[in-house]
Amino acid sequence: MQKHTITAIICLAGAIVASAIAGSSFLAMRKPDKIIRGPGVTEIKMLSEWFPDLKGSPGDTEVYIMEGADNGVSMLVLGGTHPNEPASHLAAILLIENFLPRTGTLYVIPRANASGFTANDPQEGAPQHFTIETPNGLRVFSYGSRATNPIHQWPDPNIYIHASSGQTLSGSETRNLNRGYPGRADGTLTEKVCYGIVQLIKEQKVTITVDLHEASPEYPVINAIVAHPKAMQLASDTVLGLEMQDIKISLEPSPVNLRGLTHRELGDFTDTLPLLMETANASQGRLRGRTDEALVLTGKDKWYVRAAKLGRLYVPYDENGHPIEERVGRHVTAIAEIINSWNWEHPETPLEFDNIPGYEDLLSKGLGAYLLPVQ
Repeated sequence: MQKHTITAIICLAGAIVASAIAGSSFLAMRKPDKIIRGPGVTEIKMLSEWFPDLKGSPGDTEVYIMEGADNGVSMLVLGGTHPNEPASHLAAILLIENFLPRTGTLYVIPRANASGFTANDPQEGAPQHFTIETPNGLRVFSYGSRATNPIHQWPDPNIYIHASSGQTLSGSETRNLNRGYPGRADGTLTEKVCYGIVQLIKEQKVTITVDLHEASPEYPVINAIVAHPKAMQLASDTVLGLEMQDIKISLEPSPVNLRGLTHRELGDFTDTLPLLMETANASQGRLRGRTDEALVLTGKDKWYVRAAKLGRLYVPYDENGHPIEERVGRHVTAIAEIINSWNWEHPETPLEFDNIPGYEDLLSKGLGAYLLPVQ
């Protein structure tokens, strides 16, 4: 056998092995992360309960219900709208595994875009998973894509036209869940998920909806609450409450000319009071260095430290970074403060709860202290 033939066979065998390893890793992302049913969860349903067309599709996703004494008041928390924003779905999971309702009902969707958790954004070099250490061992979580997996919705149009407003965006935004509201019953998979969430809000008469996000440190709207005009009073009270806890946060009005987002469309098309929150996630940014598990968890990046010194960022940034405990803590503490603000204005119909971890507790004890053991 000639030498070049042997070389070719060796190269082919290596390619087959590499493809098998990569294929196995890719397929593993289809398996959803383990979420433990906390003591406050009274029921788990699928989103398809509110929009049956989603049943059996990659867009169907769990809705965790924590129901206390019924007084007609409820809150919906959306995590995982963008699966590459880990503090959003981790904060939702923290609520699922800890929240104890007394009065009112909490709905939590930890993987709002379930399809987006099954893939990574191409050419970003992001990790597929990251781990959180707990007293009972490691918990593994997916670091997904900003958008619906293209194998579930393809092809992208050259231009994405938002159905209800006619707004035009880049074609890939057709797979961005937070550009598809209020959704369409006969639309794309992404639009159907949006439609299903809107149906849940309408049918359950959800009082408040909170959409959790993260943003790159160079993004202007960061460490912020964005509120629809009819939710502005609730948001203002929440900001004051957080500032009194020395948690710096800004308040932004929902732009009228930016369509498809929860803080605009849910306010326009339903009776809910919609709020969206952002924290600082370096693993999303364009100025970052190596994108690995350490960056996801610690937020430490020398290039962002340098950018902060040059005045290029919209959030303070030093050698301590912005760790996952801080980011999840901001979201969870803000949710508790939203509830407190609601109760202040509406004592006759309160949302009452126990067992939301405090901001300082999360910083000192770590996120893993509040995650339940995998059974």
